[in-house]
Amino acid sequence: MPFASLGLDASILKAVADQGYTEPTPIQKASIPVIIEGTDVIGVAQTGTGKTAAFTLPLLTRLIRTKNSTHQGRVRCLILAPTRELVVQIAENVAAYSRYAGVTVATCYGGVSERPQIAALRRGCDFLIATPGRLLDLGGQGHGDFSAVEYLVLDEADRMLDMGFLPAINTIVRALPPERQTLMFSATLSREIETLTKQYQRSPKLIEVGRRTSPAETVTQLLYECPGALKQVMLHHLLKDEALKCVLVFARTKHGADRVCRKLQTEKISCAAIHANRSQSQRQRALQAFKNGEIRVLVATDIASRGIDVDGISHVFNFDFPDQLEDYVHRIGRTGRALATGTAITFVTREDLGELRRLERIVGKHLHCGKLQGFDYTQQAPPRTPEDFQRHQDPRAGSHNSEREGRPQGGRHGGFRASQGNYRPFGRPGTRRTGGPK
Repeated sequence: MPFASLGLDASILKAVADQGYTEPTPIQKASIPVIIEGTDVIGVAQTGTGKTAAFTLPLLTRLIRTKNSTHQGRVRCLILAPTRELVVQIAENVAAYSRYAGVTVATCYGGVSERPQIAALRRGCDFLIATPGRLLDLGGQGHGDFSAVEYLVLDEADRMLDMGFLPAINTIVRALPPERQTLMFSATLSREIETLTKQYQRSPKLIEVGRRTSPAETVTQLLYECPGALKQVMLHHLLKDEALKCVLVFARTKHGADRVCRKLQTEKISCAAIHANRSQSQRQRALQAFKNGEIRVLVATDIASRGIDVDGISHVFNFDFPDQLEDYVHRIGRTGRALATGTAITFVTREDLGELRRLERIVGKHLHCGKLQGFDYTQQAPPRTPEDFQRHQDPRAGSHNSEREGRPQGGRHGGFRASQGNYRPFGRPGTRRTGGPK
């Protein structure tokens, strides 16, 4: 089934062809016609199967076909995503798909200056892609006109709830026009979130491709026994294979990511680290260098597990078991994307065995864990350096804090502008309010 059979606008089809895509993925085949019809959708599919295009392509088509002068200066489509990296990724995709359509795109996220984002909100745009925290902050200052929002997308809804964004999301949704199309897309969607959709959506259609929480079939999963003191040694041993040219390594903490990166650099392996303590410009430079092939290894925390969209990642390493086991699927989904093949390697310590059994229940299959052939398990662990004794931050106590840009409980100077219609603002000067939609 080609893209042309899905009812997309001709300008969108031309842009899709420019990107080299010829056949839609299963989630795209199932979602695009339904969204074009105007139906609310809950989309569940594995990471790397094209969920972003599954909602951006049909929404672009709907926006193009209904655009008129009355929409100037207002936001028409609002997309909320949990991390800065994912916001940037979605915006790049929308810009690529709309290159022949004259659609305006703006972003709103923390870690960068507010001024360009405020200016974009004042001008209005067809697509606004934002993290909830920064949008709540700027909307609370009265920036942006959301009275004409026709489409709302919650991308990676489960991650946003995990990061504590539910009060912010409720406040934002409450300020939007009630007559809108609402879409939720994620690689995993808990039953608790499905219950929540009843407050946000009207008779949504559930489109589920593949088993929930199951990794893509194109990813080969290898799990190796590894004493904690030998993890760095095993990583370096495996990286001696020159076939591992584009490698993503996940560490549990920010300090751990820095430590892994430093030790790889001492071994003359080109690498960089991204996590919440890095500025937005540092993170963007590291990602761009990784995309361009200037560095071989990128070390990241889970903050980036759903925001890294780099073609050609051959291997993903779980240097540490994820803090939340559901993130395992998202981590290894950075390879084997768009039906390409990839390999995910996980280091398993004795302390991880209980979590491994839980992970098997989550993914619904046995994950064999054995010794790495050719690796000397009897060797002495390398001596620890003073940097190894840095106090580590508990990942449960704020590894995502920098992504909660702005003030999650309300803005400074009032609510979203709703210049037309009787929409409830999410705050008044001198007040803060929380809670879900009434």
